[in-house]
Amino acid sequence: MKKLALLFGIVLTCSPLFSQSEIKPPKGYSHDIGNMISMLDNLKQRVERNVYNLDQEGTDFLLDDNANSPGAIIYHLAATEAYYQAYTFEGRGYNAEEKKKWDTALNLGEKARQEFKGKPISYYLEIYDEVRKKTKQLLKTKDDEWFAEKNGNMTNHWAWFHVMEHQANHMGQLAMITKRIK
Repeated sequence: MKKLALLFGIVLTCSPLFSQSEIKPPKGYSHDIGNMISMLDNLKQRVERNVYNLDQEGTDFLLDDNANSPGAIIYHLAATEAYYQAYTFEGRGYNAEEKKKWDTALNLGEKARQEFKGKPISYYLEIYDEVRKKTKQLLKTKDDEWFAEKNGNMTNHWAWFHVMEHQANHMGQLAMITKRIK
C-alpha cells in the first residue's frame, strides 16, 4: 500500500488495485498511443469494478422498460471499440460478418434487451477483454505520426479519445444502475 497523505495524524493509503496516479505509456508503445492505452486500461478497470461481482439477476437488471442491462452495456463497450478498430486501422465500418456479430450490441435497445440476458457477467467481460487485447496489439504496430493522421473527419487520436470518453460515460451509467440493484 502506498501512503497518500498524513491528515490529522491518520495515514491515508491507496491499495495497488486503485493506485494508478499517473498517465504513462506502457513499454512497447509510442508516447501518445501509450498514454491513450494507459487511460483506456484505467477506465476499463474502473468500469469492471462496477460489475465484476454481479450475479445473474444483477447482470440482467433493467432499471426500467427502456434501460439496458449491465451485461448489454459491457457488450456495447466492446462493440464500439471493435468498430473503431475497423475504422482506424482499415478505414471502414463493419463488414457483413462483423455487423452480424456486433450490430445489436452497438445499437442496444429492445433487440438487445431480448437477446442479452441469461449469461453471466464473465461472458460479457471476456468479450470486452478480447477486444481490448486486439486493440492493444493493433496500436502497438503504430506510432504517434499515425495517431495524428486525419481519418475521415477526425484524427486517429481523436477516434481513440472518443472510445475512452464513451467508456467514461457508460462507467457513470453502470455505477448508477448497480446502485439501484437490490
